[in-house]
Amino acid sequence: MGWPKWGRAALSWLGLPLGGVLALVVAVGLPWDDARIAPTALEAASLHPQAALAALAAKPAPGATAAAEPLPARAASLRSGETLGGLLSGLGLPAPEVHEAAEATRRFVDLRQLRPGTRWAAYYGDTGQLSRFDLAVEGRGDLRVERRDGGWSSSLREYRREVRVRTVAGTLDGSLEGSIERAGADSELAYAMADVLQWDLDFNRDLQPGDRFAILFEETWLEGTYHGLGRILALTYGHDGGASWDAFRFGADGFYDRDGRPLQKMFLRSPLPYSRITSRFSNRRFHPILKVFRPHYGVDFGAPVGTPVRVTASGTVIAAGWDGGGGRIVKVRHPNGYVTCYLHLSRFASGVGPGTRVRQGDVVAYVGTTGLSTAPHLDYRVQRNGQWIDPLSLASVPAEPLTTTRLAEFRLEQAAMRASLETGRPYPAPEPAGPARVAAGGAATVRARK
Repeated sequence: MGWPKWGRAALSWLGLPLGGVLALVVAVGLPWDDARIAPTALEAASLHPQAALAALAAKPAPGATAAAEPLPARAASLRSGETLGGLLSGLGLPAPEVHEAAEATRRFVDLRQLRPGTRWAAYYGDTGQLSRFDLAVEGRGDLRVERRDGGWSSSLREYRREVRVRTVAGTLDGSLEGSIERAGADSELAYAMADVLQWDLDFNRDLQPGDRFAILFEETWLEGTYHGLGRILALTYGHDGGASWDAFRFGADGFYDRDGRPLQKMFLRSPLPYSRITSRFSNRRFHPILKVFRPHYGVDFGAPVGTPVRVTASGTVIAAGWDGGGGRIVKVRHPNGYVTCYLHLSRFASGVGPGTRVRQGDVVAYVGTTGLSTAPHLDYRVQRNGQWIDPLSLASVPAEPLTTTRLAEFRLEQAAMRASLETGRPYPAPEPAGPARVAAGGAATVRARK
């Protein structure tokens, strides 16, 4: 099934000359194999409308002779605040049928999850009544809901899905996001890296110009078009001529270093995955509001209001409320006499209160600027046995190591992943999961220019 992204009138200004120019740009800018990747039906309709309409007319339905696919009478996208029921009413469907058509849609889609920008198309029969409408369901496929046998029925053509395994390598020059993007990968990979190395590498202060990185990761492609990042499988990160870190995914057990030691520690290095330090732990700091020197027993992380705050270790919430100059705060008690504190919050996460048990990495609150604060930031503090300690010097306690049998299995997996990281050698594609189609080919490799 396919249908044009725009209505008949809107298609007129997206003629073949524009499609030809775009095709030329893609062909020149990409390797030959990449340039041959076909767009989805919806994309083809907007880039090459005349060719797309000809293809629709030539494509027969299963078990039927070739027949021209009708053009939609109307086509657009859901607006902000618009519901499916409101859309169908606006298309002229009577109220009883609106409910029936919505129920048919619900068979494949949670109507509450339809987002602004979802593309739709409407078709009318000879009597002038709405006979069919289509929805492009993000990440899943093309949904058709049509009048049939006096009622409404629905069907979903799932997008062809594949997982491609890639290796990308480069050198840090400026921001990590920009360096990864220049190396040829999605900049969002920087945040995924920060999650993997969060126990050993502080991405707020440990990165240095000239650092080298290599990442083995998955990408999801739908209908031959890039859709988003998948899992990181392995990575290495190191200072030029100095310390280095590596991580290898192993089954459902998490990530391990080259020697098979778990990366997970008792405490995260930072409660924010990616931000900047604006003030450090000090016994004598000039307070910007009180204008006096006084101890600052925490580390300030600058971040926008609303940034999620993660608890750095598993434990129990002992306070969540207002605390004078600290504004809204959360305190969490951990094993071995540790207490972590999170100050100047804008609000608390749902369900967080005294007595709530939390696991490492859970979001407990959101960055704000409440209390004695001059700008949005998080003041993060740690106590051990009642004494304030510098959170940045907090010693880490490792998680449980692999058993001898599991360690032998790990080394086999690690050898294949390391070879791909170091040489770009294709890494075996993951096994198919469920009905989704997974790529069977090897890895594509992208290296940054030196």
